[in-house]
This record gives sequence, structure tokens and C-alpha cells, in this order.
Amino acid sequence: MRQQNMNRDWKATARTLSEALPYLQRFAGAVVVVKFGGNAMGDDEAMAEFARDVVLMRLVGINVVVVHGGGPMINDLLNRLGIKSEFVRGKRVTDKATVEVVEMVLTGLVNKRIVQAIMDEGGRAVGLSGKDDDLMVCVADDPELGFVGKPVEMNVQVLRDLFKAGIIPVVAPVATGMSALETFNVNGDTAAGAIAGALQADRLLLLTDVSGVKDKDGNVLTEIHPDQIRAMTADGTIAGGMIPKTETALLAIEQGVRAVVILDGRVANACLLELFTEHGAGSMIRATPPRVSPRGTGV
Repeated sequence: MRQQNMNRDWKATARTLSEALPYLQRFAGAVVVVKFGGNAMGDDEAMAEFARDVVLMRLVGINVVVVHGGGPMINDLLNRLGIKSEFVRGKRVTDKATVEVVEMVLTGLVNKRIVQAIMDEGGRAVGLSGKDDDLMVCVADDPELGFVGKPVEMNVQVLRDLFKAGIIPVVAPVATGMSALETFNVNGDTAAGAIAGALQADRLLLLTDVSGVKDKDGNVLTEIHPDQIRAMTADGTIAGGMIPKTETALLAIEQGVRAVVILDGRVANACLLELFTEHGAGSMIRATPPRVSPRGTGV
């Protein structure tokens, strides 16, 4: 009986690989930007699983960029240092003391932990921030928010150079400013969207802690047009923390990203399900209808 079960498992695995072939072919050479964050960052097993998925994506020819957040780790260090932190419209108010902590945590602790996880799974990764090679130059997003940056200039050549070397860039969302020695904290989704737009990425995957964009009845919408996003935001269907994610998606699409997917990063192998299966995962936002299939190979 055990042997029969093992045979069934092997056959299922082989069938899955065979069915994935058109998607593997479709995404060979493509650029995919993944925003990684949430609860998975604090869980060793989830981190290792994410790293394996990213390494697999690179091995089958996808040019992957990982952009990460680190809010819980920032909160922890701010609390230990006795620095109060507030949020306005979902973004952290960042004074000079706070931005120093943000840079320390994101470019140090969090960034290197992700790099190490990828290396442990057999991949090659290099950690950098928006400051490196002027990857991301910002101005203040809103005076009320302090040192929170809005990207205005992008230099993604360093990422292309890493692609050519078979290396996965892992980017911390900390950026330089227009003036000397300025440092800005950039929302992780915003940074990922700006990088995806500058690279004209094929996909921007925003991993989050919800299953996707939901309609008024709570059903996850698998495919959405930008006009629907605007209407759902206007009538309050899209609200709270989903607003900055959908705003990032709309801006990325305007900048040339072919499709943005908001998906649940808590689901095992979420990125692989989205890229290499017909049904995908989460909510896909794109400007044009699919040409071939509902997901994956269609655009």
C-alpha cells in the first residue's frame, strides 16, 4: 500500500512538472519583481520555503528581484530604544532618529537574513538598498510623514548587471535623496512598484497577508481591470491597507509592468502557483485582457 501511494505521488509530481512546461517556457528570460514581507519574514521555515521558490525561479531562467519590508523588526528595535512611532495613512512617520533605525534594520538584519536564506538553498544573492549606485532617488512624499520617500529617479542598471551574472538582487527599501547625505524610508510596496516599472517587468508579485482583492461580498477577484480598481476604491470596497497596494499596482501598470498580482504569501509556494499554473494565485491586475489563457501564458 505504501509503495502504491508513493507511486501515485511520483506520478502526480511528474504530471505537475509536465503541465508547468508552457509556463516555464513563457517566463524564461522574464523579469519578475517580488515584494516579500509580512509574517513569513519572522518564520524560519516560511523564509526557507520562500528562498527555495526564488532559487527555482532563477534556475528556470527568470530574472528575479526580491524587495522586502521589515516593519515588525523595525517596531521591535524602536520599542527597545524607546523611540515612539506613528502611522499616517498606512505609512510610518519617520523623523531623523527613526530613519536611522529603519536603515539599520532593513539594510542589515533583514536584508542579510534573506540573502543568507537564498544562499542556503543553493542560490546566489546580493543584498543592496536603494542607495547603492543611486538605484532609487527620492523626494519627500509628504511633509507630514518626515523622511518617507517618493521615488523620482531610478537607475536599475545594477540590477541588470546582477541578472547577467545569475545573481538574485535583494533590495532594502531605503533610498538616497536629491541633497547630500539624505536618507529616506520608502514603503516596501512603493519601492517594489518603482523598481518593476523601471525594469518594465513582466510581473510584480505583491505578497501580503490576505488572499487578494475582494468584492463587496468578500469573494477574491482573480482578474481585475484598472478601471474596476478605481471604482472599487471610490465606493469603499477597496479600503485600508489594500489601498496602497492597489495604488502601487496601478502606477506600475502605467509605467509598463505587464501585470501585477496581489497574493497571499502565507500560502505554500505562492509564487510558483501564480507563475506556473493555469489558475494562478490571488488577484491579477492588468490593463489588457488575456490573449491565450486566463493566467500565466496569456501575457
